[in-house]
Amino acid sequence: MPSPQLPLPRRGFLFAGAGVAAGLTLGPAPARAAERACPFGRYGSPDRRLTPLTLYVDPHGRGDFTSVQAAVTAATGSGRTLVIAPGTYRETVLLDATRTEATWLGASGDPRDVVIVHDRANGTPKPGGGTYGTTGSATTTVQADGFTARWITFANDWLRADHPDITGTQAVAIKVQGDRSSFTHCRFLGHQDTLYADSMALTVFARQYYAHCYVEGDVDFVFGRATAVWDRCHFRTLNRTDLAAAPYGFVFAPSTAVANPRGHLVTGSRVSSAAPDAFYKLARPWVPGSDTTARPMLTVRDTHLGPGIDAVAPYTNMSDTYPWQNQRFAEYRDTGPGAVVSVPANRPQLTDEQAASATREVYLGDWTPWKEGR
Repeated sequence: MPSPQLPLPRRGFLFAGAGVAAGLTLGPAPARAAERACPFGRYGSPDRRLTPLTLYVDPHGRGDFTSVQAAVTAATGSGRTLVIAPGTYRETVLLDATRTEATWLGASGDPRDVVIVHDRANGTPKPGGGTYGTTGSATTTVQADGFTARWITFANDWLRADHPDITGTQAVAIKVQGDRSSFTHCRFLGHQDTLYADSMALTVFARQYYAHCYVEGDVDFVFGRATAVWDRCHFRTLNRTDLAAAPYGFVFAPSTAVANPRGHLVTGSRVSSAAPDAFYKLARPWVPGSDTTARPMLTVRDTHLGPGIDAVAPYTNMSDTYPWQNQRFAEYRDTGPGAVVSVPANRPQLTDEQAASATREVYLGDWTPWKEGR
């Protein structure tokens, strides 16, 4: 997403946590004795595999591989499972389109324990010249259809304050492009462009489902053109000591293709903030240069909006050429101080009849990931 023309930021939040609750830190939770003895928990081990298609990852050498990418490279074909032991995996990972129906499981059942993280941004110089760009900044990229992840943290801990010479400050924790991509009890940590919910091509309407997940950031930190549902998730806007005035950033920046009847849906969730009251916008539309006909779509329903959201004017333009009023933004039965409707023209609301079609069932069609085993 385009960088706002603002001073460069500030804060090592990934190491200090976002202040949501004790223990929300980049590194894993303290190792328990059982995990040290059996790092893969209830998911077996290399000596007693869950299935012949299961591989084990452990940074201390007790699995088949010590890095996630090494395991992904070895897990060719379809239907492979990675069981990932507690640890911080500092690397970039690409799951290409040929490795379909893959499952990644954090072995402990606590996403704080399994962290996949790297630290590069759009403007980070590449060894061979040029820069990585927004897509190239991603710590993890998922292109394959049918991907499932549970109990994992995906992070990008690149910090603006450490790189005052870099103006391309987008730093993606994960870019998801495959259809039927499901994340349950996962965390997504970053600043700008944390979670890139996309597809493999403009004409492909990739479906994605995020349940009981935590996402934090500042500028456009949930964005892209996927048909994506966030179900009972927590979004956290970060404080910014480098800026003197609002807005500090924007939670959502959808870029839905005009032909796609379903964009981003947030349901039964909450938005909290570490910043002053009303210093964040709920959303702004992204109409990329590669798709100037895009008509971004976002529906936020049955969701608690904390005081960090500007209730008077929750939406703004990314470009005045594409005003937010011409896009597909709507709310329904939201609560909290950030949801108060004081200027009705600034808060489009669904009717009851329209809301009947704004559900995970309608958005995802014949795919029902919430029925899969936890």
